[in-house]
Amino acid sequence: MTKFTDLTLPEPILRAARDLGFEKPTPVQALTIPWLLENNSDLIALAQTGTGKTAAFGFPLLSNTDIESKSVQSLILCPTRELCLQITKDLQAYAKYLPRVKMVAVYGGAPIYKQKEALLAGAHIVVGTPGRVNDMIRQNVLHLQEVNQLVLDEADEMLNMGFKDELFEIMSHIPESKQTLLFSATMPKDVEHLANSFMKGATRLSAGGEDKGAENIEHFFYKVQARDKYLALKRIADMSPKIYGIIFCRTRNETQDIANKLQQDGYNADALHGDLSQAQRELVMQRFRSKYVQLLVATDVAARGLDVDDLSHIINYHIPTDPDIYIHRSGRTGRAGKSGISISIMHSKEAGALKAVEKRLGREITWQKVPGGREICQKQLFHFIDSVEKVEVDEEQIGTFLSNVYKKLSWMTREELIQRFVAVEFNRFLNYYKDIPDLDNPVQAKRQEAKKDFKFSTFRLNLGSKHGLTKRDLMRYVNQLKVSRGIEIGQINIFGDYCLIELDSNYESELLQAFVSNKYKGVTVEASVGKAPKTQHSSKDDWKERRKTKKIDDYVDHDTTYYGRNIWEGTPKKGKDKPGFKGKKKIAPDSKTKRKKTP
Repeated sequence: MTKFTDLTLPEPILRAARDLGFEKPTPVQALTIPWLLENNSDLIALAQTGTGKTAAFGFPLLSNTDIESKSVQSLILCPTRELCLQITKDLQAYAKYLPRVKMVAVYGGAPIYKQKEALLAGAHIVVGTPGRVNDMIRQNVLHLQEVNQLVLDEADEMLNMGFKDELFEIMSHIPESKQTLLFSATMPKDVEHLANSFMKGATRLSAGGEDKGAENIEHFFYKVQARDKYLALKRIADMSPKIYGIIFCRTRNETQDIANKLQQDGYNADALHGDLSQAQRELVMQRFRSKYVQLLVATDVAARGLDVDDLSHIINYHIPTDPDIYIHRSGRTGRAGKSGISISIMHSKEAGALKAVEKRLGREITWQKVPGGREICQKQLFHFIDSVEKVEVDEEQIGTFLSNVYKKLSWMTREELIQRFVAVEFNRFLNYYKDIPDLDNPVQAKRQEAKKDFKFSTFRLNLGSKHGLTKRDLMRYVNQLKVSRGIEIGQINIFGDYCLIELDSNYESELLQAFVSNKYKGVTVEASVGKAPKTQHSSKDDWKERRKTKKIDDYVDHDTTYYGRNIWEGTPKKGKDKPGFKGKKKIAPDSKTKRKKTP
């Protein structure tokens, strides 16, 4: 079987498949679709991530739908709302020429009343997450007595996320005569046990190498000190000017922290994790799918169900301890026969995890030297030159300006013109990578890092919350000034009509000029430089001096602690909150007795 037209599917579905560009079924589709069209027993289908499992069960499911019945006939369960929405979107595309087939997505993080209204209006197919489906059953809105097909998509991940009890509760409301279809990329013991608990005589189909990575994905690792992982990440990104990928982190906090740092350093990056609201998640994914965001920093749970084409890179900020997680991650690139790259940034303590992944892959992961400044600059330079060669010139639009441009630049030779032309775009990059340390040599990296001593200047700008300013907006504005790609950003405080931002003092004069020369959303920016507020106090004499002038508020940040005592801006202190109080003994603030420093 080499073409979709060879499948015995109804004509409206074949027509929709043709519109979607389906010509040749993937291995899992070629195995599963004919089997499901001819059998009504349970099925376990194993295949790599991104091989078209949704179409594998979606086409037969639509074929078996009785549009004359108003009851729910098929229930598809999946681990995350993103995957729920993606499956629903795909099924709607497959049913393009079946307008009477109704389907409803039921998931958390969205208004429940809208989903209730959709279910009460009638649905043939329900796609949902276990938690919200259970809610609908308990509220007597979702009735499953007529379900004849149950699909468990990404069953391994549903168990990893702790949905076992919810799954069994849902299945208790479905007739035993149902056909159960379990689709998964891996088959760990937990999934095997689950299948044995509620599936009877299930047929197992494997699209080959379900526990292995795709052959068209290259696997590399970089070995650095733990403190140098972020520096290595930036160099990896810079070595691939057209990079479009996902960076996987372990925790939500780390995910947001890495995304913030990348944004500060001028990269088109954003974060995706469980602390975001549904509206925020949808906005992030919209920006990522449109490629406005090139680097998505995400946790595994948040990234479940993301269906994004043409990813060039998957980057593991840590090597996952579970090899199956690595397989899932790397399977997001190299789809539809295209090539992809899976990269891991590791340190010496992760050697065991690396060996476990290699064993599961059945091949070695190649070590790569962390790129140096010269090769990165060379790569970026030739990428820039290539883009210049390929740029389209609309002579009709710019022709009226060219005569003056030629006259203005006529005093330069061809070589001088090229030199200046390249320098305008490239000087910042060269300055950033000048004398950078060799991250593969820990001793040299440590010495080079010790030489770096960033001193900040505090800039006061006439921009504040009344202008809708956020920290992210301010960082993006600073990066758009193009003073330097390597500029360091320190603390940011935003008030009503102004803000304070710490920036590398080495660029103080350039920044002042750039601020006043570049408006922020139509607002003319006024900038001044003052002394950075202190947040740590090294001398008791400093403290006493500041108390005399009663300027504590501009000496410390909000909610900072001095010698174990909390100080709040502009708030009179009483009782235990009063500066100078320690335990049951009060120490007079103006006392001449020696004050002991509390730990």
